[in-house]
Amino acid sequence: MATSGTTTFNLTIDELVEEAYERCGIRTASGYDLKTGRRSLNLLLQEWNNRGINIWKVELIAQALTAGTSRYVSEAGTNDVMEAYISNNGTLVNNITSSNDIALTKIDRSAYASLAGKGTQSQPSQYFIDRQTLPVIYLYPNPDASTYTHLKYYSIKRIEDAGGYTKDPDAPFRFLPAMCAGLAYYLSQKRAIERTEGLRLFYEDSLQRALTEDGARTSAYITPQSYYPTVS
Repeated sequence: MATSGTTTFNLTIDELVEEAYERCGIRTASGYDLKTGRRSLNLLLQEWNNRGINIWKVELIAQALTAGTSRYVSEAGTNDVMEAYISNNGTLVNNITSSNDIALTKIDRSAYASLAGKGTQSQPSQYFIDRQTLPVIYLYPNPDASTYTHLKYYSIKRIEDAGGYTKDPDAPFRFLPAMCAGLAYYLSQKRAIERTEGLRLFYEDSLQRALTEDGARTSAYITPQSYYPTVS
């Protein structure tokens, strides 16, 4: 039997809303159903921003350094910064013949506040993220921007809003089942409260499977710690 030969299946926003209503045992019959469904979908997507790192929203950003300036506002749409390093160029494509990158250590607010000599210009070695509406990156020491001219960081971007009813959701195909399940759970709280608990359990299970699949497949090595007590 011949297969379709395609791997492009997706759902538009109105199809997602319709599927979620059907899981609640409700047939959509008005424009208001679509409107409230899209609003619930936007809330669901904001919840996903709070769930942790969404791998498909990680983007490498290059920011030119200014000598003596330690404060840099992250790019629009950034939710958090995963890791950062300084580089001698602003290219976002690995080039082993010309790139020289130095990783920076991420510190918390208290550690940054206790650092002395914040006005000193040198090669940065640490950074602190101030989680404002747009996260602000503080480097320490202040960059001299001589050899290392750019700050590069992995921005964790916000998931885009649902948008128009004919738009596709800002999520990879592997998250479609979890999105439908989550939206059905959200809508049940308004229209089918008797199904809420069952839909919640199904949603959490679907989302966990999607998050597990979304992880990076890398090798992990566990080394036991060696301890040599002092012998008197």
